[in-house]
Amino acid sequence: MKRDEAPGRAEFPLFETITTRWMDQDAYGHVNNVEYYSYFDTAVNQHLIETAGLEPRTTDVVGMVVDTQCSFFRELTFPEVIEVGIRVAKLGRTSIRYEIGIFKKEDPRPAAFGSFVHVYVERESMTPTPLPPHILAAVEPLVV
Repeated sequence: MKRDEAPGRAEFPLFETITTRWMDQDAYGHVNNVEYYSYFDTAVNQHLIETAGLEPRTTDVVGMVVDTQCSFFRELTFPEVIEVGIRVAKLGRTSIRYEIGIFKKEDPRPAAFGSFVHVYVERESMTPTPLPPHILAAVEPLVV
């Protein structure tokens, strides 16, 4: 995907703020590409913890990331405040496909755009299970 094809800030119904960390940088002095995936996971789980009351360590049903991708457009550095736009592109019976925009503070175009899929499973058996009602309630407003 080209940067001018990526969704802008106005196309995301929710933003979570994250600060880059010293350890996020690589030898080239910018945030390493693998860290963007951590930002995706952090922003979505922050939303689920705050909005759905998710208890990651004790819940019987957990969202497992089964697919992820990212296109990079501009570098991020440390220290920098980033704003992570979240939207839901597909809401299935047992899964959610999130699309994520990573924005430098107040920049209208993303530094990166990607997606990941959570499949909800029973923690003990690791078998897919329908999305819990509290998770549905937290993500339905994000569907585009």
